[in-house]
Amino acid sequence: MGVDLVGGCKAFVAVGEAGSFTRGAALAGIPQSVASRRVSALEHHLGELLFDRSSRKAVLTPFGRDMLPSARRLVRLADAMEQDAHRARFRPLRIAVPETCTTRGLAELDSEARAHELFLEFRPAPPGERSELVRTHEVRAAVTAVPADNGVWTAPLGVAGIAAMQPGAVYLESLRVGRSGRLPRRRIWLQPEDDVPHVRDRLMRIRDSVGLLPAQVTVAESLTAATAEVLGSADLLVCSAAQAHELGMTWRGIGELRIERGFDIEAVVAEDATRIRDRLRHAVARSLGAAVAGQEAR
Repeated sequence: MGVDLVGGCKAFVAVGEAGSFTRGAALAGIPQSVASRRVSALEHHLGELLFDRSSRKAVLTPFGRDMLPSARRLVRLADAMEQDAHRARFRPLRIAVPETCTTRGLAELDSEARAHELFLEFRPAPPGERSELVRTHEVRAAVTAVPADNGVWTAPLGVAGIAAMQPGAVYLESLRVGRSGRLPRRRIWLQPEDDVPHVRDRLMRIRDSVGLLPAQVTVAESLTAATAEVLGSADLLVCSAAQAHELGMTWRGIGELRIERGFDIEAVVAEDATRIRDRLRHAVARSLGAAVAGQEAR
């Protein structure tokens, strides 16, 4: 086994500056016997004595005096490296998350992550941008939108509104123009998070199959804009039950089909994705208003 050069230099510098093996060991925070062994090992490695042991004091030899400045530089560099390693270890992991995540949900996720020595920094972004942020290394990881069958987390979607709703699912065909005899026609608003093929395209096919007008299923520019449309009318918002609760709306499933958001983790370094999936699986689910795939949402 090779010599512990850094440990030997730390002991050498402490003893040299204190002028005593006893005081130097105390300064270095190690037993005197350990300090003595480390200095002896360093002397053996360098091929010369660092201290004159004929005196009770730790007197530097000429060779020791010549080596002390270099040893100090090595100790300073080692200390700086340890500090850099500590900072790097606790450097925040920047992660792109859905814009639908609430401040409280992300705060709870961050709190649980800290218990696992993971420090998260969140970058809200729409689904189309999150993977791109990983590819350009602007974030280290992203919660990506995927088909529910491929997701680690899933969230069933339905429709929500402020108008009174009958119990049970809402059938989109009931929104067909002329069926209720009321104007203006009711619309279904998609928020940007659901402007993905596995959600949007399925809704559009149902829209066409039940005879709704093209403009009755519309993608809004933002969740805020979609919510404003719904709050001021009898329109409906496509969302999860958790999101409807947060917005103070009544939520119902869609009668003609079951659609779900699916989520996975993508990361620059595969180990980061694995750590998030393994250590924060349930915390991520709560922040998304979702369930771990294969488990019922609470």
